[in-house]
Amino acid sequence: MAHALPLGPTARVRRLPPVLAVVAVVALLALPFAPGDGGGAHPADAVSALAVLYCALRLVRDRRRPLSRTAAVVLGLPVLGLAVAAAGAGSPGAGLAGLGRYLQVFVLVPAAVLLLVRDRGDVRLLARSMVGLALWQGAVGVHQYVTATGASYQGERVRAVGTFGPQDVMGMATVVSLGLVCAVGLALGRTPVRQRLLAAGCALALLLPLALSFSRGAWIATAVTCAAQLLLAGVRRALAVGAAVVATAVVLVGGFGVGTAMLQERAGSITRVADAPDQSVTDRYTMWAAAAGMWRERPLTGVGLKGFPEHRDAHASLALSSGSETDGAGAGYRRQPLLSPHNMYLLVLAEQGLIGLLALAGSWLALLVLGLRGLRGARRKKGSVPDCALVACGLLVWQLTDFAYADIGGPSTVLTAVSFGLAAWWALGSAAREVPER
Repeated sequence: MAHALPLGPTARVRRLPPVLAVVAVVALLALPFAPGDGGGAHPADAVSALAVLYCALRLVRDRRRPLSRTAAVVLGLPVLGLAVAAAGAGSPGAGLAGLGRYLQVFVLVPAAVLLLVRDRGDVRLLARSMVGLALWQGAVGVHQYVTATGASYQGERVRAVGTFGPQDVMGMATVVSLGLVCAVGLALGRTPVRQRLLAAGCALALLLPLALSFSRGAWIATAVTCAAQLLLAGVRRALAVGAAVVATAVVLVGGFGVGTAMLQERAGSITRVADAPDQSVTDRYTMWAAAAGMWRERPLTGVGLKGFPEHRDAHASLALSSGSETDGAGAGYRRQPLLSPHNMYLLVLAEQGLIGLLALAGSWLALLVLGLRGLRGARRKKGSVPDCALVACGLLVWQLTDFAYADIGGPSTVLTAVSFGLAAWWALGSAAREVPER
């Protein structure tokens, strides 16, 4: 009788799922990292570049066509506007830096994720890694709130920021939100009951650190996305899960006192942004108006990549403050300049003009339409929506909603690239809906 020979180290490495290269990118975001005053790349950004290189080497070795024609058009569409905006940048260095960042987030890393994810099992592995990262960052954030060691908010060091520090107050909110969206998608799938209950428990646990992030934009985007996921999974299930969320909220607010006056004031300010806005809202409106002014000045091509800070003062009113104050979470007092409009659509419109916005937004809209069409087809064929579809479409909906209140920047931006990659796998992957479950 023949006996199988033990696999050598090289053979064992080759049998590992390629998606582990993307999982490594997610895992590195758990590390604390404090860039200098001039900023700096996070280790996760460097590993994302290595993942792209690894994907390219696999394609060369296997001698296979990298992308379908549709995928190449949809993912390559932003390159047109980016090339024009980079050519019109204030300096070659700024143009190249901006071009590299946009290509990383919206073209190269999403394409690598699309090619490295083989089947739904890989999607679940990647989604669970994002949930695990969210739980870790959320736990750090809750500890910061309880021990008053977080970022400064209204004079108290209670804002949960995880390991990202006060200079990136949106980092933990983004990670926790995306992890919550993944958990909800996994909980609504047709996997074994034990796995779905665990995912649902993770989603409920992540509500607390999300609340303590004091991020209104993340709250809105998460609420919109989870409501969409529930409705896509079925109205009956949406009502049942909605009742569970309400019950959990009652326990958190009434039993544990999570609903502090500070948190209630922050939530209430969402409905008062037009009547009595605070300074942060005033600054945001002012920068939005400045971005619109830049676009009116150069409607087709914009002011060039990385050009918003240079042209801001020429278009902003006197209502704009000199900067935002950051303190706490292991860092000293610092005043940060306001260098972006905190609205991705307006940032693209200001720096890339109509050409860039139509190219980028056209790519995103194509992913959304194709993803929802595939989701509807899967429901019609199998009678239910796969968890990987709910995860992929949910991540895309969250990003497109959050872009109305935020733009790219900071270490958590690499998760934006991964989210677009998962959305591309479901929307553009030829085998995404045919590969059997595993």
